[in-house]
Amino acid sequence: MQRDINVNWHPYSQMKTTVHLPIVSGKGSYLFDANGKSYLDMISSWWVTIHGHAHPYIAEKMFAQLNTLEHVIYAGFTHPSAIELSERLLALLPENQQKMFYSDNGSTAVEVALKMCIQKSYNQGVKKNKIVAFKNAYHGDTFGAMSVSQPGPWTIPFADLLFEVIFIDVPTADNLSNTKKVIASHRNEIACLIYEPLVQGAAGMLMHQAEDLSELMRYCRENGIYLIQDEVFVGFGRTGTLFAADQLSQQPDIMCFSKGLTGGTLAMGLTSCSQEIYDAFYADQKYKALFHGHSFTANPVSCAAALASLDLLLQKETQSQIQRIVNQQRGFANTLKNHPKVVNVRSLGTIVAMDCKQKEETSYFSDLQESLYAQFIDKGILIRPLGNIIYLLPPYSTSEQDLDYVYSVILEILNE
Repeated sequence: MQRDINVNWHPYSQMKTTVHLPIVSGKGSYLFDANGKSYLDMISSWWVTIHGHAHPYIAEKMFAQLNTLEHVIYAGFTHPSAIELSERLLALLPENQQKMFYSDNGSTAVEVALKMCIQKSYNQGVKKNKIVAFKNAYHGDTFGAMSVSQPGPWTIPFADLLFEVIFIDVPTADNLSNTKKVIASHRNEIACLIYEPLVQGAAGMLMHQAEDLSELMRYCRENGIYLIQDEVFVGFGRTGTLFAADQLSQQPDIMCFSKGLTGGTLAMGLTSCSQEIYDAFYADQKYKALFHGHSFTANPVSCAAALASLDLLLQKETQSQIQRIVNQQRGFANTLKNHPKVVNVRSLGTIVAMDCKQKEETSYFSDLQESLYAQFIDKGILIRPLGNIIYLLPPYSTSEQDLDYVYSVILEILNE
């Protein structure tokens, strides 16, 4: 730990007060520290490790790729793993998704999507550069992604450098009419709407209804506003279906992916788009190309990991595991509904969340966070509360018995 403090700076951490445990290995849903203590990883290590840690099948496929081709520049070259991954993913996405653009994380997948929408208009000689996003949104930490995220303590130092965004309420049956009026007043200037479908993760696992979002998507489409669906968090089974898109009646124009894409093994981002978006860049003039790229774009080893993760995700056993976790999480949510220490209990797919009651409003900076985190760690469970919000997001490898243990610990801590 001291060696780490001497040389490393960790994300989303006040280094003066945060302790960072040294983890030396992982297996399935468990992490193991340097002293041999085990921890149930109930947040899938920042929502990425969907099949559990050190999965042998993914490791095998990555090893084979490493011994064949570790990397090649993706400008002017291609390789089999990238072609196969795009083909297989596009076959699972809404039918209007036709092309894949590779990057290296969720934020850059969003940056690419925003640039696609803005430059599409520019390439066609139309000035439409306003962007609409949801209140409480989070889309990443690069400057474009920060701009379309809810302004707050994280973005205040950079406020003067972020571009203007129209923030609207997440759609509900009660506010859709007013939301449509806001959009209508700017319709000729709006390039796109960007949104997290069904669950706003970083905002505290805030959930909304598929039918309300579908209606807003329909209205935007009627008004020539492109739709960017950020599935970085919810994709690959988190909402109970392969993608949140499977629960919507409307199709987005662009989709963003990362996190669970490689099963949590390597960094990778993907932005898919419709043929209409792609065609606006397909021209004889070189300046109409999408000038965006990263050194490790479509890295073959990352692609191999993603293909292996997809193999596992589509297995009947995995789908059965997901549905068992969905049902178990729903049952725990029902158990908590009338608990005196929590409010706003909610569940969707493999996600369950609750707000611990406190005198002040729900807040990411609640003093409860450190206390709850420490108590869970002491019990051998990795749960990283979002302030006073406790949430569970287990890997699909998590057993029924392990989840029941976690539930019992949460109830014990709440009751105390």
